[in-house]
Amino acid sequence: MKHSDSRYLGEILLLKGLISPEQLKLALDRQHKNGKYLGQILVEQGLVTEEDILKVVAKQLGLEFLSPAEMDIPINVLGRITPKMAQVYRVIPIEKGKGWLKLASSDPLNSKLQEQLRWELQTVIRWAVTTKEQINKALERFYHEQLHNVTVILEELSAAEIEQLSGSTGREMGDDPEKLVNEAPIVRLVNFIINEGIRLNASDIHLEPFAEGVRLRYRIDGVLYERKAPPLALYPAVVSRLKLIAGMDITEKRLPQDGRITFAYTGRDLDLRVAVVPTMHGESAVVRILNRQNLSLKLESLGLEGILKHFDRLINLTHGMILVSGPTGSGKTTTLYAVLSRLNKPERKIITIEDPVEYELTGVNQIPVNPRLQFGFAQGLRTIVRHDPDIILVGEIRDRETAEVAIQSALTGHLVFSTVHTNDAAGTFTRLIDMGIEEYLVTSTVRGVLAQRLVRKICPECKQEYQPIAAEREILAQIKNVPPILYHGIGCEKCNFIGYKGQTGLFELLIASEEIENLIMNRASSSAIKKQAIKEGMTTLRKDGLQKVSEGITTISEVLRVT
Repeated sequence: MKHSDSRYLGEILLLKGLISPEQLKLALDRQHKNGKYLGQILVEQGLVTEEDILKVVAKQLGLEFLSPAEMDIPINVLGRITPKMAQVYRVIPIEKGKGWLKLASSDPLNSKLQEQLRWELQTVIRWAVTTKEQINKALERFYHEQLHNVTVILEELSAAEIEQLSGSTGREMGDDPEKLVNEAPIVRLVNFIINEGIRLNASDIHLEPFAEGVRLRYRIDGVLYERKAPPLALYPAVVSRLKLIAGMDITEKRLPQDGRITFAYTGRDLDLRVAVVPTMHGESAVVRILNRQNLSLKLESLGLEGILKHFDRLINLTHGMILVSGPTGSGKTTTLYAVLSRLNKPERKIITIEDPVEYELTGVNQIPVNPRLQFGFAQGLRTIVRHDPDIILVGEIRDRETAEVAIQSALTGHLVFSTVHTNDAAGTFTRLIDMGIEEYLVTSTVRGVLAQRLVRKICPECKQEYQPIAAEREILAQIKNVPPILYHGIGCEKCNFIGYKGQTGLFELLIASEEIENLIMNRASSSAIKKQAIKEGMTTLRKDGLQKVSEGITTISEVLRVT
C-alpha cells in the first residue's frame, strides 16, 4: 500500500478487530523509518495474513477477491495467456469477454505490470485480487504440465551445450565427467525427474536406455506410466548425475551399484534408494522413493477389516512364527511395520534384521544386513537372539539356513515375523518343506500365514456408478449379496486422470489348525491345505477383492489383475 492509503488500510483493520491501536501505531512508526508498505509490515510481524490485507485492498479498489486455485476455469480462458506469461507475471486468467480479459493478481497496484500485460495481450484487462499462495497453487494446478517437463528444460539448452553434455560419441562424457554432471541443465533435469515422481506419488522411477531412445516411467499405485524422457545423447550425463548424488563411482559402468540420496522436497527430506545396472545400451537406473508420509502404520487402514480380529489375536501370541507372503511390491513390509508399531510397548524388546532398513521405527532396534561383510539374515539372527528380544522381524526367508535359524528362534520362546515369496497362504507351508525344513518343525512353529496383494482404490473425486455387465455379475456371483450398482473412476486432476488414487490390500489369513497340521505332516499339496483352510472359514484373496468391489473400494479389473 502507498503511504497515502495507510490510514485507510489501518482504519479498516482496526474496525475488523484484526489489530489493536497500539499495533497500528508501532507499524506506522516503522513504515516512516523504512518506507515499506504498511500491509507488508503487518504481515511480517505476524499480526495479519496476506489474505486479510488483500481483501481490504480489493474492497478499497472496488475489485473482486478470488481464489483461482479452487475455481473451475475453462480451458479456452486459461489458454488466453501462455503458461510462461502466467509464471513470469504471476497472474491467472479468470474470465474473458469481447475485447477484455479478467486476470487475478496478488499485486493489483503494480502499474508497470498492468501496462506490460495490456501491451502484450492487446486487450482491456479487468483485474481481480488474490494471494501469492493462490497464484502458486493455480500455476501448479492449471499449468504444471506445460511449465515442468523435459522438453521445456531442453529448449533452454543450446546445440553447443547439448553436444558438450553428451560428449563426442554420445555415450561418454569427456575428460571431466564430474564437472559435466554438475552443469545446471543436467542438475535441473535430474531434479525435475525426481520432483515429478514425488509429485505424482510414485513409489519408483525407472530410467532405461534402448537403441532407439530412453524410456522414463513412474510406478504409481503399482502400475507403470510412461512420461517424456531425456534424449539418448544426454542420458549418460543424467545417469551419472544420479550416481554422483547417490554416492556411487561414476567412472564404473560395468558393474551394478547401489546408493542413496537425501532429497529435499517442499521443506522435508525424503530418502531415495538408487540401483544402477549395466545393460546393452547403457546403465539402467531405478530410484525407489521412500516417502514416510505415505506410509500407514495402522493395521486398521490397510484393508484388513474382515480378518483384523483374528489377525490381532495371532500377532499377540508369546512365541511362534507368523509369515506374510506375496510377490515383490505387495505391501508385505508395510504390513509388518504396522504390526510392530502395534506391538511396540515399553515391556517388549523388538529387534529387526532387514535388507535394507526402509523406514525407521522409534523404539525398535533395526539392523541392516551387509552382504559384503558376509552379514546376512542368518548371521544377523544368531546375533539377535543373544540380545534378549521378545519379538524378532526377519526381513525375508530366502534360503534354508535363514529358515532354520528363524525356526530355532521361534522354538526358544521368541515371536518371529518374516516374509516369504509364495502365491498364496497355503503355498508357504510347502515352500518351507521344499527348502529342506522338517515337517514337524513347520507345524511346531508356524502359527499362521497372511497372504496379500495391493489393488488401486477408485478415486473418490471422480467416482461414478455404473451397471455391471453380465460377465461382471458372473464373477461377483462368488460372493454373497451381489450389488446392483458398481463404481469406477472416470479420471480427474486429483488422480492425474487415471481414475484410481491410493492403494489398499487384499488379504487371506490362514491360521494353522490341527487338521491343517496333519495335512502338513503328511506332505499334502498346497491345494489340499487351501481347500481345508477354506472349509474352516478362510476368505481367499479373490473373494476379499470381490467384497471390496461390492463396497465400492476398487474395481473388478483391479482384482483380476492381481489375483
